[in-house]
Amino acid sequence: MKIKRIEHVAIAVNDMADSMKMLENIFGFELELEEKIGSTSLAMYPIGETYIELLESDDPKSKINGLVSEKQQSLYHLCFEVDDIEEALDELREKGVKLLDEKPRTGHGGAKIAFLNPESTGDILIELAELSH
Repeated sequence: MKIKRIEHVAIAVNDMADSMKMLENIFGFELELEEKIGSTSLAMYPIGETYIELLESDDPKSKINGLVSEKQQSLYHLCFEVDDIEEALDELREKGVKLLDEKPRTGHGGAKIAFLNPESTGDILIELAELSH
């Protein structure tokens, strides 16, 4: 499996509008993508070859809201871009890595994504993404 780059760093936020305003006003970041997937709203800000992804959920029982209520705003996960997500998942299975997603699903911007079980990654939530370009 070839990791191409850190595709994004996701941050769970309690107020999307305030967090977006902060990134735009303080750092001058420009919004590239804003979308809603299920109960999760996301905003993507490019920084060089990677992104900051803001996440907010309108589901009170979501993992995002659980983290926000426990720790306030916080790092949610790291996302690594891969060339072939199916191949990457096969390799990880062979290595005994536990997966949260056995098969890729659709994520931000139509990317194929899958999450690894934090039990296998030192309690860090890792996402893999094959971008649709």
